[in-house]
Amino acid sequence: MKFNVFENIIEEIIMVYKHDNRPWLIGYSGGKDSTLLVYLTFQAIARIPKNERTKKVYIITSDTMVENPIVKKYMHESSEKIMEASLEQKLNIESHIIYPEVHQTFWSRVIGLGYPTPEPPGFRWCTERLKINPMNKFVDDCIKTNGEIIILLGVRKAESNARYRSISEKEIAGYLLNPHNNIDNAYVYNPLTEIKNDLVWEYLLKDDGISPWGTSMKLLFSLYQGENLSEEQSVLGEIDEKKIPITGNSRFGCWCCTLVKEDKSLQSFINRGSKELIPLREFRNWLVSIRQDSKFRDTKRRNGTVYTKANGDTGFGPFKLEARQEILRRLLMLQLETKQELITIDELKAIDEMWDNDGDLNRRHLVDIYFEVTGKRLPWDSYKIPMYRDDIVKEIKNIALKYEIEPELMEKLIVSVDKNKHYTRSNAIKKEVSKIINQEWLHQDILHGEM
Repeated sequence: MKFNVFENIIEEIIMVYKHDNRPWLIGYSGGKDSTLLVYLTFQAIARIPKNERTKKVYIITSDTMVENPIVKKYMHESSEKIMEASLEQKLNIESHIIYPEVHQTFWSRVIGLGYPTPEPPGFRWCTERLKINPMNKFVDDCIKTNGEIIILLGVRKAESNARYRSISEKEIAGYLLNPHNNIDNAYVYNPLTEIKNDLVWEYLLKDDGISPWGTSMKLLFSLYQGENLSEEQSVLGEIDEKKIPITGNSRFGCWCCTLVKEDKSLQSFINRGSKELIPLREFRNWLVSIRQDSKFRDTKRRNGTVYTKANGDTGFGPFKLEARQEILRRLLMLQLETKQELITIDELKAIDEMWDNDGDLNRRHLVDIYFEVTGKRLPWDSYKIPMYRDDIVKEIKNIALKYEIEPELMEKLIVSVDKNKHYTRSNAIKKEVSKIINQEWLHQDILHGEM
């Protein structure tokens, strides 16, 4: 029987399950490998007598808040179905969707603080904030409650040569559970390592492609169709009338990902009829186009340092405030056009606070942009009062220019004094002012003169 390998895994999962009471945690992305892991776990626990299902199993789905809308819908529906099926079958499985902290989301960083969008090969600040940190927090909380946990991984040696080497290096011969490399009191269980590519889809699509929690594996299969992101194609071949081959290890990414020159995953969905994603692709391409545009980027980093490229040009810093305002305006317009929630009210609130702290003396730019685009007022709109009237802000800038002082420096000093004005000890203000006036960008002439 070609599925004997899966029967062996199910029996092994049952054995490991009964070995102790340490809770299990499974990261469920909605992709084929994590789906297979949850599939087999469901089947294993269902075979255990109900009175012995004492182990808590957490199925964790990470929503970066910038997921492809089609994939996001599938992930959320699957998570809900898993929870419903677990309750109905009394499996003691809980499904959770976790999100990044509001000040760490993609748009809070890009629009709020001006973070440049991720860029190959190594400028990748997003993964840690959007996926790793939220998962680590859940894991840490679980360890604090339970002492130790077992993390189940749906990785396979057959998935790629690099993955094969990685798994092989981490294995401890003769042990099913390996200590986690980076997390104390966490152990790793890898039940799928020996499964070949050609068997994954065959197993998922059996029984008319209905998962143990009631979702369609044919729908999941359709999400993979037509992509050419794998290192090899499965030998399973064709299962539908369009005769589209199955690919081996496709990945679904964020719809606004700028790490790739062309988003093949997004384009694949569009090619297969999801025309509603075209505006998202165009917005994503615009984000890529402005990344190296001097009109949109500052010439200093957020900490005030300045750097020089190898060719002698001054390096770019974050997006300018005006650029961030334009990104927000276009994103809100895109949200209206697509009828998809692309940025949340909580993110807008966080971004508004960030702009205030960045020296926006007007303090109404965000709420006014929102009203301009949507015709609606944000809940805190009426509380947003400019620090100074526009004519006073203009006069402050004129005075700064008259005495050859950077207007931005004046704005930052004003905001800093306002933030610290209620402190009884003046030391806080002194430190903050000293930090601002000693930033590198203000002393470039002196620094270059000394070199």
